[in-house]
Amino acid sequence: MDNQLLDFLDYIRTEKGLSPNTVEAYGRDLHLLREFLQGKRWQETTPETILSFLSHLRERSYASSSICRILVTAKVFFRFLKKEGAISVDLGRYFETPKVWQLIPEVLSLEEVNELLAQPKTDDPVGSRDKAILELLYATGMRVSELCQLRICDLNDTFVKVLGKGKKERVIPVGKQAIDAVDQYLSRFRTHSGDENGPLFLSSRGKPINRLLVWERIKGYARSAGIEKEVSPHTLRHSFATHLLENGADLRLIQDMLGHEDIGTTDRYTHVTGKRLKSAFESFHPRP
Repeated sequence: MDNQLLDFLDYIRTEKGLSPNTVEAYGRDLHLLREFLQGKRWQETTPETILSFLSHLRERSYASSSICRILVTAKVFFRFLKKEGAISVDLGRYFETPKVWQLIPEVLSLEEVNELLAQPKTDDPVGSRDKAILELLYATGMRVSELCQLRICDLNDTFVKVLGKGKKERVIPVGKQAIDAVDQYLSRFRTHSGDENGPLFLSSRGKPINRLLVWERIKGYARSAGIEKEVSPHTLRHSFATHLLENGADLRLIQDMLGHEDIGTTDRYTHVTGKRLKSAFESFHPRP
């Protein structure tokens, strides 16, 4: 399996929060396309190549539903390659398919968030770092890739400066608990770091953290907290947005904090809160 494909699977697992079964299915679909290309690079793929590939699948008696799913996988993959600068044109735009990644992953309750954030033991460097990471992810709703890029100078007592998609900067307010967790990590375990432009979070080997490390740590803490839901860094992002909306925050403000260009992307959270309100109504109202 080539490096770009491995990077993509890592991306959808750690940043998009897709389940292991879904990641495995994406890998199988792209392996079929990789075999069809017979050694050609992804950069050499054209819309005509994709059409030939789909015809090839039909000739092999693949069901229409399977072909549609494989096409969705290819669209997502080529969108990723375009975003990473590996190809110059997003091939997926030539093919109409149902929207992908429009389902909101499971959102944690406030009790589950508190239990998750209580798991790291802050008396050692790794635990203190992980506590700061968890607090910051939930406090800001930032993407895990954005967290991994943070420098010490990007954070002050009230705001964090984030470099988002398209190299666009945004400023997100940060609560006291997250600031205190970061301050404890820096003051106790990063006392020799005088470079304000250096990375905020380091691995145990002194290297900048990556999204896979964060994903693995969060999965471990979710297990130790007894949370049965599928939890990833993206789960904290979705929980952040949903909890804000449930407590009356304006959708436009949430859009700005999440870094969504399209309000329609943020509007998905209204469906989640709407379902919760309906469920609560049916559970507690005397005449539902």
